Order: sequence, then structure tokens, then C-alpha cells
Amino acid sequence: MIPDPERRAAAYTLIEYGRRLNPDGLAVGPAGNLSVRLGDVVAITPSQIRYEDIVPESICFVTVDGRHVGGEGKLSAETPMHLSVYRETDAAAIVHTHSPRAVAVSTVVDELPAVHYCVLRAGGGPTIRVAPYERFGSDALARVALEGLAERTAVLLQNHGAITYGADLAEAYERAQLVEWLADVYLAARGLGAPRILTPDELGEVASESARRRYGGAKAASR
Repeated sequence: MIPDPERRAAAYTLIEYGRRLNPDGLAVGPAGNLSVRLGDVVAITPSQIRYEDIVPESICFVTVDGRHVGGEGKLSAETPMHLSVYRETDAAAIVHTHSPRAVAVSTVVDELPAVHYCVLRAGGGPTIRVAPYERFGSDALARVALEGLAERTAVLLQNHGAITYGADLAEAYERAQLVEWLADVYLAARGLGAPRILTPDELGEVASESARRRYGGAKAASR
């Protein structure tokens, strides 16, 4: 049992959302990872344990500067990528997926265009960038992921997957689902012909109307 109530609550939240990754088609087996920030400490799902087998004691706790300070699990290879995002953004939670359509799109485009106005909710900008390929777990991957997230809340990782963040795990997870949905729409449209992409003016109208209606994604949409 994790004695600290805040850490214990974070562990249970990570387990809850982690167990959704496979059924929701966002990962296969133990692939991908999730994390939440608790002040100067980050709770992150462990490496190489299937999500249905993760228990609270498996969740790893690491300081933002990289010191492992709790948990029986092995730290994920992608911990440096998570920590770099926390250090440089206002992220409170991160979801890293290996979802198939996001991976497929990352192999053929430099950015996922605005095939639907929900791109504003998913990524916070008019497109979702594709970060160039770098080996998993590397400092180079952390660097290009962070560059792709500049003024965005989602980025595709070439030949790898996607990473999203939010004000809490629910928001980060919803963005991961939206990224996969947008990738699915884009691939379907490409199969029919040349997709019509929304213009900056059209996206600006969506952002303004979202702000007027005070929709939850209005702040991100206006970036």
C-alpha cells in the first residue's frame, strides 16, 4: 500500500486509464505509457508490465529532474520524454500511445492537417506536427517531441506513436483518442481522394465560436 494519499490516488488513476489503452485501440500489450504530475514528482506507469497486471505498488515515482523516488516497477524508457514535457510546459498529465492510425499517418506526412475542426481540441493548433524519427527512450526523441509540442498539446512521433498532454489525465486521454480519430478520418479521406483541408479562416471561426460558447477547448482552440 502506498502511504501517501496523493500518490495513492494518482496510482489508481493511472491504472484506471492504463487499462483502457488496449480496449480503446491506443496500444498493444504493455506498449505506451501514462503519467501525472504531483508537484515536483511525476507518477508514471512501469515498463513491460501489461496494464491489467499493474498494481499501485508497480507505479513509479520520479522527480522532475529524474531521480527515482518510489515504486517497485521498472522505470519506462520514455521517462525522459515525459519529464522534458513537464519541465517545459504546463502539462499536468501525459498519455503516450502506439495507436495504429496515428503511427500510419506519421509515416507518410509531416503534419496531420485540419480534416476536421476537432484538430483544435486535439492538438491546440491548426495541425498536429510529426516529430522526426528518433530511437525510443533517447534524449533525441525527448527533444524532437518537445519541439513538436511547441504551442501544441499533441504531437505524432514518426514511425512510433503519439504523445498528448492536458490539465489532467482525463483531458490528456481524450486528446489521445481525438488524435487517433483524426488520423482515421484522414486515412479514410486519402483513400477516397484528396482531402479538403479547413482553411485558417475557417478554423479561426471555430475558435471564436468555441470561445463565445465557452466550450472546454476554447482556450486551446484560440492558440
